[in-house]
Amino acid sequence: MNRSFLWKSLVVVCCAIIAFAVSAGSVIAASVGQEVSNPQLKDANDKPATIPDFGTHVIALTYSNKNAGDFGDPLNDAMKAKNYNKAVYRGLGVANMKDSSGIPDFVIRKVVRDKIEKYKSTILTDPDLTLAKAWGLGNCKDKSVFVLIGKDKKIKYLRYTDKNKPWTKPEIDAVLKTVDDLIAK
Repeated sequence: MNRSFLWKSLVVVCCAIIAFAVSAGSVIAASVGQEVSNPQLKDANDKPATIPDFGTHVIALTYSNKNAGDFGDPLNDAMKAKNYNKAVYRGLGVANMKDSSGIPDFVIRKVVRDKIEKYKSTILTDPDLTLAKAWGLGNCKDKSVFVLIGKDKKIKYLRYTDKNKPWTKPEIDAVLKTVDDLIAK
């Protein structure tokens, strides 16, 4: 075979691989409108658990590791102040344990149990990025990821928050309006 043919073949194969990787990446990246599953997570006692009321309620979920745990507070506080009807709305947190490097799982679970008791809230744990992988959330390390899911199991709003991109009042107001609209349906 001549060298030119081999070179052209190699270029074609590389382009095909790149095109496949790009198209596959767009399929697994989380986006508004995407239908998501209810993956098997863990509760604060390391027992199997799933997202409560999934598919029957509007779900507001905050997913973060220890370093990003406070980044979602401005939105979470605003949502708690709205006092949404628990018959149609469920707010919860999921602790990203895998990206909480240097902290033993038993310590994270203890903190989660304490917060559940203190705030009377639902907090699940994700020891191995199950949720991030199932929903295509990508790199969540040191980010607070807010996902709003409708009763139809589709993502209605998605935002990554970190120290360089905090919540703003207009963004919080937009989320609250979206929740209000979803609950009114």
